[in-house]
Amino acid sequence: MPSPRSASLIAVVTAMTSLASLQFVSAAPAQATAVVKKSPVATAAAWDPKLSDLRRQAEKAATELEEATKALKQRQSKIRTSQKQLEGKLRALEVAEQALAKVRQPLSEVVSLIYQQPSANDFAPFLSGDSTAEALRGMGLVTHLVGGRNEVIAESNRAYSAREKLAAEAQELRADNLLSEAQLAAEVDTLRKRSDRVVKSLTQALLKMGIKVDKLGKAAFSCDPTKAASANEFPNGLIPKAYLCPLQQPGHTLRADAAIAFISMNEAYKKQFGTQICVTDAYRDLAEQQSVYYRRPGFAAVPGRSNHGLGLALDLCGGVQNFRSPQFNWIEANGKKYGWFHPDWAYTNPFEPWHWEYDPKLTAAR
Repeated sequence: MPSPRSASLIAVVTAMTSLASLQFVSAAPAQATAVVKKSPVATAAAWDPKLSDLRRQAEKAATELEEATKALKQRQSKIRTSQKQLEGKLRALEVAEQALAKVRQPLSEVVSLIYQQPSANDFAPFLSGDSTAEALRGMGLVTHLVGGRNEVIAESNRAYSAREKLAAEAQELRADNLLSEAQLAAEVDTLRKRSDRVVKSLTQALLKMGIKVDKLGKAAFSCDPTKAASANEFPNGLIPKAYLCPLQQPGHTLRADAAIAFISMNEAYKKQFGTQICVTDAYRDLAEQQSVYYRRPGFAAVPGRSNHGLGLALDLCGGVQNFRSPQFNWIEANGKKYGWFHPDWAYTNPFEPWHWEYDPKLTAAR
């Protein structure tokens, strides 16, 4: 029959698992339905806020999942540490018990011999009632031996009591650790499912908008904003294609979070001007950076130092490249809502009204 604490552990794990399943089942259809029911005609008006909201949800879910995973790892580390301490105490008790056994054995043998053969040794007069000096000495020795034996037994009993107490504490500690770990693991599992659900809805939205990402069961890695930081692991201009999200403008890619923010802005722009934003350059690999640097001296960053090589910059056309045109003014006024801004240097030196950059902190603050 399981102990009360074991029953509690089972109940908590069952409850957390049920809660995770309910959250997954209840929330997923609503978002999936919202994605499926949108018609192409309503895309420009509807997807703009929806996509931005999904991106923020995905990034928030990823942050919460990361924090919960760290907490779980810390808890598991503490469990391992306490387990080592416990094992050390148990080993110390075992050594103490072995030492007590060595002391107790000869005393037990001597006292046992005295009582088993009273007539065959120097203590016979004492045991037969004689009160000679020899008997008194024998009585003292016996008293000493018996006292020593009792002391050893008492010390042994204390050691056993301490061991039983430690064993009970160990059992309690193990149960608490397992319960805490199970709760954290269930929380991590719930957060992971929520993160996967949001990213899946985001991928479905991108597919409806014509973004060519994979249609497998899992969300496309290249357009998953929770994986955007993975692109930072590669040198400027050497980011693999699998880590870059395609745009609606054919042939252009950006880092996932920047791409999703731009796609969202592009939808709002289409609603305003009736056409999507014109893009001449997005991510540039190192070879492209070198080519632009030599073809346009003074108008391109040193190869390997360009924000284009990080997948965080765009060069725009279609009117945006003309300073103070309606298209330029619209993006200047609305771009920061999506994380896109015109850097200060591009207003003057060198003057590049077509150049825009992405900063995730801008959207995080909104």
